[in-house]
Amino acid sequence: MTPTLTWAQLRDLKCAELEGAADGWGRSSNRADAARDRIEQQLLTGLRDTQEGEAAQAAVARLRQLGRNFQYVYTECGLLRTTLNSLAHEVKTQQRVLKEALDDAAALKFTVHADGSVTYPAGGEGLIDGAPLWGGTASSSGAPGLLPPSGLVAPNPHAARAQDIADRVTGAVRAAAEIDWRYAGILRRLRAEEGLKVPDSTWKDAAGDAAEVRDAAGAYLKDAIPHDASPAERRDWWAGLTQEQREEYLAVYPDQIGNLDGIPALVRDAANRDNLQLLIGKLEGRDDEKSVTQLAGLREIDRQLGAAAKPGEPPMFLLGVSDEGNGRAIVSYGNPDTAKNVAAYVPGLNTSLDEDFAKNDLKRALDTAKGARYHDPSSAAVAWLGYDAPQAIDGLSSLAVAGDGRAVEGGRRLSEFTAGLSATNENDDLHLTAIGHSYGSRTVGAATQQGSGIPGVDDIVLVGSPGVGVDHAEDLGVGKGHVFVGAAENDVVTILPSKQQAAAGVAGSLFGPFAYVAGDLADQGDDDLWFGRDPASESFGAKRFRVDDGPGLVGGAGPSIAAHSQYFDPKRDAASAHNISLISAGRSDKINTQEYR
Repeated sequence: MTPTLTWAQLRDLKCAELEGAADGWGRSSNRADAARDRIEQQLLTGLRDTQEGEAAQAAVARLRQLGRNFQYVYTECGLLRTTLNSLAHEVKTQQRVLKEALDDAAALKFTVHADGSVTYPAGGEGLIDGAPLWGGTASSSGAPGLLPPSGLVAPNPHAARAQDIADRVTGAVRAAAEIDWRYAGILRRLRAEEGLKVPDSTWKDAAGDAAEVRDAAGAYLKDAIPHDASPAERRDWWAGLTQEQREEYLAVYPDQIGNLDGIPALVRDAANRDNLQLLIGKLEGRDDEKSVTQLAGLREIDRQLGAAAKPGEPPMFLLGVSDEGNGRAIVSYGNPDTAKNVAAYVPGLNTSLDEDFAKNDLKRALDTAKGARYHDPSSAAVAWLGYDAPQAIDGLSSLAVAGDGRAVEGGRRLSEFTAGLSATNENDDLHLTAIGHSYGSRTVGAATQQGSGIPGVDDIVLVGSPGVGVDHAEDLGVGKGHVFVGAAENDVVTILPSKQQAAAGVAGSLFGPFAYVAGDLADQGDDDLWFGRDPASESFGAKRFRVDDGPGLVGGAGPSIAAHSQYFDPKRDAASAHNISLISAGRSDKINTQEYR
């Protein structure tokens, strides 16, 4: 690219003016954010609480649309601010390179010309007559402007220095010209559509805008995000930022800040609400099955975030959302940074970011939060879909449910999440409970075997478990008295055969009864499941709490596995939901127990 700048123009460019313009866009972004917050926290709440009827519903819809418009203004103005700041940052880097070259030239008494070439004086001595060697002019191409006389001569010692200065001057100018061209294109594309509505297509454009600004601002912002740090270090990093820096990270990297364990819950919630709209825009219009499925889940989460909380229900916080893998979503009912009791529910087989998760799995966390708050108002519950749970309909990959790989990776991520909860919680005596359901119990078990156990967790609850990967409750790292299990008699998952028994069944069809005898010898107590000892058995050593038996495996409508999915529902399994709530609230001494299997 041919430079459109001269070095004098680059030297005299006032980056402070670019930064001043960035500040102006930042103020506009903040005003839009404040307006959105006022609509959502004051106007909508007041309208819903005091008005009814079609007119009120229409007003709510219009206010929600206005709030979305302000959210879009907040996002786009924030992107403009960061684009201008990033432009100034990159240009100032080239100004420093230029200044150092010009200072070196001045110190050596070289002359830098308008075209970037550098004239240097005579110097050194000729090899034959000892006369000073001619001076010359070096350009960025390396071709001298003035040639020394032909013959056997020594090089002028100034020539190499002049050439280096010329290269640095021209390099800085060329780089600045490329920066100017690149950012001019970005700024031209940061334009909103006309009209008062912000449809999904506009959010799709906003997602593209954000991606482009992220790429451009990598050196300015992204490289400083402490992805490899501990949650406690990330918390301290965020606390050490200026307010302007925080605003820029939230505007440009809501996906990364919102999913970073160790960042405060209120910040993650704000970032993820913006990221949610960008994800909806990104997936809108795609017709592949994964995008359609995840879009339905995202829309349902968005609907719930925009709906008024029912009386007595805790507020909803979006602590994570992503289209990675089968999708990620982390939703807390109650603020996990201020609550004394926090429960993290880990779902299992067939869970993914879809409409079913957004309706049913989130309800399990909500029911747990409401139950725990009955016993202690300072309680919150989280639905944690932070890993790829096995999917039984994934063809060959459905074999993942029979293995430990998903659980081990999920356990690592769960440990980082709970470490983040411990780092940001404001209470000195935080009570943290990990609840694993189905394959999620195996994930919780895997987390306990990594490092020194699940950070911060005091109690572990296992429901509908096919085994957790260890044979004794004390192996889970919280003490056997703090491990609780619920297993419905009609839950088929809790009576799966052990791997040895399953292998014997296959072998029995080939080799006869001796294979079955071998299977019984491998599991003499008949208390092993697929992933180890049955958590509801006496030999495992956990506290088994009372749950309802659940619907039979065979009913009027045919085979049923309903007993596997109702542990959290106070209407369908009041005993189980009550006991889970007691444990989550730190009142495990009040649970109703049940005999071991």
